[in-house]
Amino acid sequence: MPLNYEQKQTVVAEVNAVATSALSVVGAENQGLTVGQLTELRVKARSEGVYLRVVKNTLARRAVAGTPYECISPALKGPLLLAFSKDDPGAAARILKDFTKTSDKLVPKLVSLGGQLLPAAELERVASLPTRDQALSMLVGVIKAPIEKLVRTLVAPHTKLVRTLLAVKEAKEAKE
Repeated sequence: MPLNYEQKQTVVAEVNAVATSALSVVGAENQGLTVGQLTELRVKARSEGVYLRVVKNTLARRAVAGTPYECISPALKGPLLLAFSKDDPGAAARILKDFTKTSDKLVPKLVSLGGQLLPAAELERVASLPTRDQALSMLVGVIKAPIEKLVRTLVAPHTKLVRTLLAVKEAKEAKE
């Protein structure tokens, strides 16, 4: 059913608002997906903080104009499903990558991260980006490592002395 002018304006405004604050976008060809599969994909996307929308390319071009994802405009060809990551840059890529394992009907066509258009082959790399919690734990590990090494270095002479004294004690007890 075709959209009237007001509905088109609403769709463009909605997608523009999401694109303005999104961290990444993935476009995938969704021809041949059943309604059930698309619903399943939407449920997964919603739970991960990903905005998923099938939009006509002309409306999508207007929606991304003036946003960091204006670079995807030339790549908008054919029926595409756009997935915008709102909280985690790799969330949309992870969801679509996982879904392509179960369905060969969903074909990634474009990936954009930080306003830069990447080839569809980069989907794997973007999907492997750590989540916020994983990145914070990695940062804490990097900050904590030098301190741990310093403490181990400071404690090493004392530990060695205690082990040496214990070995001498055990040697004397063995002689007796």
